[in-house]
Amino acid sequence: MPMQVGSRRTGGDPLAALASPTRREIVRLVWAQERPAGDIASAFQISWPAISQNLRVLRESGLVRERRLGTSRLYRADRKALRPLAAYLRQMWERDVDRLQLLAEAEERSKSRT
Repeated sequence: MPMQVGSRRTGGDPLAALASPTRREIVRLVWAQERPAGDIASAFQISWPAISQNLRVLRESGLVRERRLGTSRLYRADRKALRPLAAYLRQMWERDVDRLQLLAEAEERSKSRT
């Protein structure tokens, strides 16, 4: 039987939790500031249950902290827990930005040819 996102598949392992591009982007979004779950969800084109499952995996892995404020749930990266992974994350985000730049430049070239 396939395991669901948020199950024990990651076993609380931070690197396994960061294997998902969606979870890496969530960590990036909450790196500098605390954000409500709704704001995080609005940054993606996937269902709310999928975002909720990804947030749970990050929480169980100790990479993000959740704070409840009334009916809202606020999330922020746990920088202390992420400190050993900080260089890895910076390199990964820079690589993603570089890849995005290359894709944008290629698209621009293809538009100029037409």
